[in-house]
Amino acid sequence: MSRRCELTGVGPMVGHSVSHSNVKTKRRFLPSLRQTALQSDALGQSFRLKISNAALRTLDFRGGLDTFLVKADDADLSLRARRLKKQIKDKLAVKA
Repeated sequence: MSRRCELTGVGPMVGHSVSHSNVKTKRRFLPSLRQTALQSDALGQSFRLKISNAALRTLDFRGGLDTFLVKADDADLSLRARRLKKQIKDKLAVKA
């Protein structure tokens, strides 16, 4: 199970836990992920994606899944999200 956001590509980061005596030990900072059903207006169906809470807030701000995916960079998206982006672009091209 990958701990990576399917829309933004955010994954685990590495840092230090610093004690009171300033001893540093390695630790991992895991992203806050949740499995969410997102509605696509262009395709008329919902999709279950594992995304970070920050990405969920960004989706609301930008106006939904379709507009977010059309503007998103392919390097950040997962394979499922890239396929979904292509379907949405094809559907929007047919409508126009």
